[in-house]
Amino acid sequence: PLPARGATMMGMQPQVVLLREGADASQGKPQLVSNINAVAAVADIVRTTLGPRGMDKLIHTDSKVVVSNDGATIVKALDIVHPAAQTMVDIAKSQDNEAGDGTTSVVVLASEFLKEAKQYVEEGVHPQIIIKSYREASRLAIEKLKEWSIDISRQDEGEKRDLLIRCAATSLNSKLISHQKDFFAPIVVDAVLSLDEDLPLDMIGIKKVPGGTLEDSFLVKGVAFKKTFSYAGFEQQPKKFDHPKVCMLNVELELKSEKENAEIRLTDPEQYQSIVDAEWNIIYEKLEKIVKSGAKVVLSRLAIGDLATQYFADRNIFCAGRVPDEDMRRVVKACGGAVQTSIHNLSPDVIGSCGKFEEIQIGDERYNIFSDCPEGKTT
Repeated sequence: PLPARGATMMGMQPQVVLLREGADASQGKPQLVSNINAVAAVADIVRTTLGPRGMDKLIHTDSKVVVSNDGATIVKALDIVHPAAQTMVDIAKSQDNEAGDGTTSVVVLASEFLKEAKQYVEEGVHPQIIIKSYREASRLAIEKLKEWSIDISRQDEGEKRDLLIRCAATSLNSKLISHQKDFFAPIVVDAVLSLDEDLPLDMIGIKKVPGGTLEDSFLVKGVAFKKTFSYAGFEQQPKKFDHPKVCMLNVELELKSEKENAEIRLTDPEQYQSIVDAEWNIIYEKLEKIVKSGAKVVLSRLAIGDLATQYFADRNIFCAGRVPDEDMRRVVKACGGAVQTSIHNLSPDVIGSCGKFEEIQIGDERYNIFSDCPEGKTT
């Protein structure tokens, strides 16, 4: 006899596969203990780097060798595969992005919290109860911190700056430049205080020049970037201006062959010269409009060729082509104005200005420095 329809349907019900072949599923108390042990292993690696007497770690990978005592740098360099231990890497990255310091501390603290909870997990306490207790402890800790906190809103700017310098010096205690913390702490504080209220850290440019000592470092309240590639005629341009206007472009100022295969058919040989003259007239028209704008410093993200370089030199104008995008954004922020993609609308509101521009020698490199900027929101 044939089986009943319902029985046939139940017997043929397909199996639901939730995991890929070879995947492993683990849950319950043993897995929780395993997660805690994995986190503790990561914390033990970075624990010895904590504090002013912390030691550096040397991590060798296939491509490079990393020597650091920074918690975020170390955990990023580690090849961690355990998913619970990987959360320690995420915690360090988040702390580094939000505060820029304390990466080792958060990893060690998280490990200690879990280590204290381990005995309760082994005794069968439900994880939700443990989490509830952590949240209550967090609330009590925040209340205590608020009770101990010092209100600095009523202090004058000088007292605030002194307090920030002490905080910066404390965070530098565990860094390689700890012996020069009294020199670098005021530089760091002044750099941050010069920014907008939302503190866009990309407006702080850090330039590295080989040679010299650490104390040769200095802060530029404005913008500084390395001298760009230049053509013949650049040496004839003036390298110092007081209160110059600054023109910022995203335009190529040089004669170039067509990017695509171009073909022109002529019926009269005399027409050839008119076509050649047209190319020259176009670039000369661009250069003339830039000169008429009154700008004494011309910057462009794209190339400024030898013709334009010599043209500007003859008119006592400084120019720099192929300026990196991050440096150009800082110049716009500090000097005002806007980057123009066309020469045909160089109105006064898109031309920036600064109190002083100069090109100076720093070590073996030459740097273009804009200082005393009206906006003054970059360093």
